[in-house]
Amino acid sequence: MRASNASRGTVLADRIREATDFFGRLVGLIGRGGIEPGDGLHLVPCRAIHTFFLRMPIDVAFLDEHGAVVKLFHALPPWRATSFQRNASSALELPAGTLQGSGTELGHRITFTP
Repeated sequence: MRASNASRGTVLADRIREATDFFGRLVGLIGRGGIEPGDGLHLVPCRAIHTFFLRMPIDVAFLDEHGAVVKLFHALPPWRATSFQRNASSALELPAGTLQGSGTELGHRITFTP
């Protein structure tokens, strides 16, 4: 799947995996040595994430039900947890630096295509 910032006309990642069950969301990126540019994980549903056991920092965009960005975390380090994001319905995890490099900001709309 591909994730794009429709507000800016930029591609965030073109190899997005989706985690929609409890186990897939719990494990997420754990066990991976890193996350390459172009890779990402879309957690649905999701209102908070953790980076326990990760080996690298990640960018996280929390999205509402329409794909609008409601909260951003840049280069969230390992062994952290985000606060509960009341307005979020999903989270997009990307390599650190992706959100800043793409100019993604609060309110931008993220779309997903096969």
